[in-house]
Amino acid sequence: MPWSVDLHVDIGDRPEIPAGLPLVIALTGFTDAGSAVSQVVDALRESVDTRPVIRFSNDVLLDYRARRPVIAFDQDHLEDYRPPRLELALAHDLIGQEFLTLTGYEPDFAWDAFVDDVLALAAELQVASVTWVHAIAMPVPHTRPIGTTVSGNRAELIEAHSVWRPRTEVPATVGHLLEMRFVERGTPTASFVLLVPHYLADAEYPAAAIRALESITIASGIALPSETLREQNLGFLAKVEEQIAANDELGTMLENLETRYDQYVQGSSLRATSDDIDEFDLPSADELAAELERYLATRPGDDDKRPGRG
Repeated sequence: MPWSVDLHVDIGDRPEIPAGLPLVIALTGFTDAGSAVSQVVDALRESVDTRPVIRFSNDVLLDYRARRPVIAFDQDHLEDYRPPRLELALAHDLIGQEFLTLTGYEPDFAWDAFVDDVLALAAELQVASVTWVHAIAMPVPHTRPIGTTVSGNRAELIEAHSVWRPRTEVPATVGHLLEMRFVERGTPTASFVLLVPHYLADAEYPAAAIRALESITIASGIALPSETLREQNLGFLAKVEEQIAANDELGTMLENLETRYDQYVQGSSLRATSDDIDEFDLPSADELAAELERYLATRPGDDDKRPGRG
């Protein structure tokens, strides 16, 4: 594997890793509706005990001009240069269970080499299962539970938790490529795509991250913290509801969106083709988004709008 050494940077002493751990993947990239993945990355790095195992080389994989790192200017000098991180780490959940995480930015370059490297590392560590999460915007109301589309080779998870099963083509991410290669190798693999209300897609929506963490737990048995996110979500929803309550037209439009959604779920369980979903795309949701813009504009955007994160 000629790329293996070039993709890594030296991080010093590595922790001893037992064989057979689950791997959780959270990579920010092309789309991150509700900043779900960005928030999951923060939770995995800051709310559980983690130690880096492999750090990938930014100079090989990152387009600095597209996602510029952040540096601080303090009156007359520069300090605190914060480049993004893409790393494999050993983590412990809330009850001490060990697992592996692959978190950070989606590589801009060398996808095949990166995927080959991750597969080789997974084989070396005898990874027991792979779970990854990402999020897309959908015309669904925020007053209903966030649904998921599940793919991979774990039929029991797909049957129990996949509420929308389209047949379509989408822009690929490196997560998709990793999923395909792990499935080809027979590794138990599950991808959860969160279906986030599209009028909240540009906000940092805590409920999306909560649903992502719950999906990881469902697939892997890992116990992850969500208390802080739940508190944040209460405040977020209170402000959204305040905006809606102050405008009768907004309230009516949301009710219409809820009605259409409920009828659709009852009629098809959202298990539709990509053509069917067009009938569910309501102009009222776009109007709702415009009315909420004043509030949502005060919230942080996704990872690509915050260049230092990852």
